[in-house]
Amino acid sequence: MEILRFGPGFRHAEPLGTPGLAVQTFWSDARARITELAFSRRALLAPQTSPSHGLFIVISGGGWVQVGDERSAINHGEAVDWPPGLSHAAWTDGSAMRALLVELPETTVEGRVARLAGSAEMEDLPAWEPGLAARGTLAAREARPEDHDRAEGEPW
Repeated sequence: MEILRFGPGFRHAEPLGTPGLAVQTFWSDARARITELAFSRRALLAPQTSPSHGLFIVISGGGWVQVGDERSAINHGEAVDWPPGLSHAAWTDGSAMRALLVELPETTVEGRVARLAGSAEMEDLPAWEPGLAARGTLAAREARPEDHDRAEGEPW
């Protein structure tokens, strides 16, 4: 068994247009890459595109995300889909934020999209439809005053 380590002490500063951001890719192979992103206050992951499909999962704190021209606040316990080829960004203002970025490379196999490169099982999937992977909603969460912890930066 291999223990994968990430977090303080394992991150490195990310150069070129990403002030206040430290990252650590702690797992990667042909199927996916998982990276921890640690945003300090007023940090920026500048707008960019990627050929991979990304899922940006906030695990602590909160900030802002942008996909295309749409911008939204995001908080811990929430995630956003970053489709391949579409501009996306993330930043913080007065609070810090930690997130996991799961990137899934997409390859075309006979007119179909397969997420696992070279996987025979994936070739038999029905034709991919734009937006198919992005369907769904967050589960309803009952807001109770006793659950609120201002130390975690959770808005109330």
